Amino acid sequence: MKNLWLLTLLSLPFNLLAQTAEERGLEIAVEADRRDTGFHDAQASMRMILRNKRGDESTREIRVRTLEQLDDGDKSLTIFDKPADVKGTNFLTFTHKTGPDDQWLYLPALKRVKRISSRNKSGPFMGSEFAYEDLSSQEIEKFTYKYLRDEACGELQCFVIERVPVDRYSGYTRELAWLDQQEYRPQKIVFYDRKNAKLKTLVYSNYQQYLEKYWRAHDMFMENHQTGKSTRLVWDEYRFQTGLTERDFDRNSLKRVK
Repeated sequence: MKNLWLLTLLSLPFNLLAQTAEERGLEIAVEADRRDTGFHDAQASMRMILRNKRGDESTREIRVRTLEQLDDGDKSLTIFDKPADVKGTNFLTFTHKTGPDDQWLYLPALKRVKRISSRNKSGPFMGSEFAYEDLSSQEIEKFTYKYLRDEACGELQCFVIERVPVDRYSGYTRELAWLDQQEYRPQKIVFYDRKNAKLKTLVYSNYQQYLEKYWRAHDMFMENHQTGKSTRLVWDEYRFQTGLTERDFDRNSLKRVK
């Protein structure tokens, strides 16, 4: 029996024998990032459905624009169209690979642009269960990683990795992420608060592929286990390589963007 175990061990690829759990976790994250690199820019429409613990719902109609940055984190612009009380609200994010992200929120009622402090990025975005930090592109450098196990996730087989935010002001102590082993798409992320208690779960579904390479989840459901509230993002009308440039993400034009 001992010899059989030894033969099995020797038959494994050398890199798997030599890897630590941290190295394997980072390798999975790097591969997921590599598969989503090169889209340049994208635009989409989105419905944000807010649900309180009593089951009451309200819906917001939003447009999102994204510009890929190969030498830094991506830039994104979120434009609120409906209902009337949030129409004209615009949110701009410059994600960075290292250091705090830059985020600005234009509030039309006040006619002013508010900069989001790095200390406040764990707060809720526009009353949703998504925090400001959830809306930044998830750059590899923002976390440390650890591979935990392989596990079935629905009909798929997933890698389960733990990632710990590097930012000391993050609202999370750690996150558990399930990525399917075939396409490296996130299927679920569980977030733990600063007391290491289970806070939220984000589930991705209804994936569709674009340009024969890039996968996007058309349904993202965030449930807050501590408050009983939830937010669903329903995406539509994805368009890629539409010609967006740096000028479309000028923070000085937040008041004028249409």
